[in-house]
Amino acid sequence: MSEVPEELRYARTHEWARLEDDGTVTVGITDYAQAALGDLVFIETPTVGRQVQAAEACAVVESVKAASDIYAPVSGEIIDTNGELVNAPELMNTDPYGEGWLMRIRPDQPDELNSLMSAEEYLDLTSEQEE
Repeated sequence: MSEVPEELRYARTHEWARLEDDGTVTVGITDYAQAALGDLVFIETPTVGRQVQAAEACAVVESVKAASDIYAPVSGEIIDTNGELVNAPELMNTDPYGEGWLMRIRPDQPDELNSLMSAEEYLDLTSEQEE
């Protein structure tokens, strides 16, 4: 069973979002997503300064199996990306909720976080997909 931290919010497209103390949102892919993708070999991070809408494709991860779009869980400005992933994409496999984070967004509408799933709801979604 995949790890699903309680304090995060989750998108149906398998991104996680964490509200930081400064009001920004850190985003990554879930443990379930990285396991489904397999060994990640390349990550195309979004451009800092880019404005994104919730559910907009803004990054790409490539594994030995396939390439997959990553979607912004909230609308706002991308203010930072994890440069470590360029040389070490496997961080998303080994530590998806820590060192494997993908981007930080300054949200335009912080209440969009409330429309994302709780850990319990995300577990329900992934258990349905495994059946």
